[in-house]
Amino acid sequence: MFGGLGVGELVVIALLLLLLFGAKRIPQIARGLGEAIRNFKSDVKDPDRLTQGEDSQGESGDDRS
Repeated sequence: MFGGLGVGELVVIALLLLLLFGAKRIPQIARGLGEAIRNFKSDVKDPDRLTQGEDSQGESGDDRS
């Protein structure tokens, strides 16, 4: 199924996560992971966007000096 993991193994992993982090913390972890993946994908698609943002920040920092 998922790289050789069956349904039984996924259930065990889900139960371990529930025991370790609790029911309230799991949605926060999933949300943060989803946001990180989204940011990574957008940076991979448009790497110039990241460097352009750094250039504009660098220029504004030079003006204050």
